[in-house]
Amino acid sequence: MNIKKSFTVKDLRPNEFSAASSSHTGKNDIVIGFDDDLVAIKTRLCGESSKLQVIPIVGMGGIGKTTLARNSYDDPLTMQYFDIRAWVTISQDYSLVAILSRILVSMRESSSVEIPGQSNESMAEKVYKSLKGRRYLIVMDDMWSREAWDDLKMIFPDDCNGSRIMLTTRLADVAAYADSCCSSLYEEMRFMDEDQSWNLLRQKVFAQEDCPPELENTGKAIARSCRGLPLAIVVIAGLLSAVNKTRASWGEIAKKVNSIVATKDGPFAKILSLSYTQLPHHLRPCFLYMGGFPEDYEIHVSKITKLWMAEGFLEPNGSKSIEEVAEQYLEDLVKRSLFLVTKRKSNGKIKSCSVHDLVRDLCIRQAREEKFLRHVKGRCVRKVLRSITNQRRVSVPHSDLHCLANIYGSTIRTIICFVLSGNSLDSLGNFRLLRVLDVLNVEFSSYSPHYLLYPPDELFELFHLRYLALAYPQNIPAAISNLQNLQTLIIHPVGASWSYLERFMVHLPRECWCMPNLRHLVSSSSHALCIPEAAVSVLENLQTLSVVKNLRCTPRTLRSIPNLKKLGIIYSSGGCHLENLVYLHQLEKLKLTMYSSFRSQQKLNPAFPRTLRKLTLSGGRLPWEDMTIIGSLPNLQVLKLRDFACYGSEWDTTDGEFPQLNVLLIDESNLQHWITESSHFPSLKRLSLHRCPNLTEIPDGIGEIPTLELIEVKHGNESLVESAKRIHEEQQSWGNDVLQVRCLQY
Repeated sequence: MNIKKSFTVKDLRPNEFSAASSSHTGKNDIVIGFDDDLVAIKTRLCGESSKLQVIPIVGMGGIGKTTLARNSYDDPLTMQYFDIRAWVTISQDYSLVAILSRILVSMRESSSVEIPGQSNESMAEKVYKSLKGRRYLIVMDDMWSREAWDDLKMIFPDDCNGSRIMLTTRLADVAAYADSCCSSLYEEMRFMDEDQSWNLLRQKVFAQEDCPPELENTGKAIARSCRGLPLAIVVIAGLLSAVNKTRASWGEIAKKVNSIVATKDGPFAKILSLSYTQLPHHLRPCFLYMGGFPEDYEIHVSKITKLWMAEGFLEPNGSKSIEEVAEQYLEDLVKRSLFLVTKRKSNGKIKSCSVHDLVRDLCIRQAREEKFLRHVKGRCVRKVLRSITNQRRVSVPHSDLHCLANIYGSTIRTIICFVLSGNSLDSLGNFRLLRVLDVLNVEFSSYSPHYLLYPPDELFELFHLRYLALAYPQNIPAAISNLQNLQTLIIHPVGASWSYLERFMVHLPRECWCMPNLRHLVSSSSHALCIPEAAVSVLENLQTLSVVKNLRCTPRTLRSIPNLKKLGIIYSSGGCHLENLVYLHQLEKLKLTMYSSFRSQQKLNPAFPRTLRKLTLSGGRLPWEDMTIIGSLPNLQVLKLRDFACYGSEWDTTDGEFPQLNVLLIDESNLQHWITESSHFPSLKRLSLHRCPNLTEIPDGIGEIPTLELIEVKHGNESLVESAKRIHEEQQSWGNDVLQVRCLQY
């Protein structure tokens, strides 16, 4: 069992660091062989020097730089020590404004990854001001050039408060350049020795179980063949986990690995190729598809599963929805260590993933050989595109929309674009058989108002289109209903950000009700769909509707979307009829945001379906007594109450409520007294209290919940912080080393 502890870092002397920190880290498969490196990194992170320090980690691809940095970054000691932390990946083709945006998002200083209309200078100033006066840790992963450091170094203030910058790079000269004051101290990753290699392989394959004696010698031989490269060991371990654990099966793998190492080519690329050839056929296209995403791209499961569905990669399963089949495929690829999990949901499912650079190189190379997907990169994009023939899929990471006019291919079914600019999609007439069009990140030119009002008609003549994602002007024409095969429609208003949803709204026509195959309708904000009066239309397949504004939840409306699983609504005016939400018998996730102008007009009488698993309420100011309605939901696992979702000074819970609740967040509340017992939240794992200035203490009963793993307090008063620490100390005295307490005051 992993032991979890939390420490007050400012009371910890440097010579005590190693012993204290190692008790948290333990011996897990992530840091096997790097224990000394991990202690050294964390010692420098939380050391005595008050000056701003740069801590570089250097080594070849696949040797474990990011893993080491991530373990240091996520250590509870690190979390306690720094007021603010941010993680950003640089990559070879980096955009300065995108990096600055991601730093702000990582620091929770912005809710939008893209912050349109701001210059590099204004973004840099915002980052600088956000860091000023705070003890911060910034991790810059995968830095490739001195120029990248020169572009970024001026945004980091040195207030002599112990702030740190940690970077990972394959290039020693980049590390020395960034850490010019003490370049001899950068951490250089080493290859694993034979024992470390075998220990890592064994843990990845068997976890806490013992390796059968008859497999041990073969396993050690396989581990030796990986030449001490952790990523190669992890990939081979994923392959071994997928085959029968017999001497014959492992022997076959050992023969292939040994023959690979004996060749003149680099063994790692060959090991990866072996892992690909051993994939079941139904997983191969899903794997190769990842080569279409940019380097170090965080891929959200909600996006990739919709793309796989549109491509026809998913084999139907009578007992599972097509989305559940996609999630299973992804889990299988993760188990084989071909994809890396970057975030998980509270229920343990994967939220986002990424692909290691070397694995991505294999995807691109193999996809090109098989004419599966062409990844277009470089300055001569247009020239490359002219040479494309007999390709089914094209991924363009950096270019402009005009480059699409250079592609003439009747075979092309997929176009995915990232970080483009331009003002025209007129070339869409070249792609009559298109199934997937993703131009969501296009930065349209501001000097073309004609386009913003009148998009090309060719867009709505792509009858075979199944997936469409784009930034769009405010009025969607009725011709959208021509796309009868469309499964996923993702539309963000042109120029919109979450801060200006009132100004930028997508207007969806009634004709959307005539699209029978539509499963996911996603927008940053759209006006509610109006059902045609002439006939009762039913979208049987619709599972996602988010975010819509001022949806009137009449029984007729909700019966027209009977299988909806995810719903997001923003209310600013009008009647909401939340009591009718019970008609959504399949609903699992609900997000309600209510503006202050709406709250003053309405008396809310919410009623929620029993199938609900995740509920997020923002605004509304429900009396705390109404929480009984929510507490009675038998399947609720996550509850987030934001922006005075509930209002009042006292919350008194009762026995039998919240039977399955794992996560409770209260963010901004005037709550003063919370009266509860451990039996009222029998399954709670994580409690987060943010911006609750009037709440003076956490009830003692919370600490007695046997499943509780984390109490997090942000922007709370001293009394609330002290009560959290008191609960932690009391639980430790009783031998509870699982509970972690995190208090962040800034």
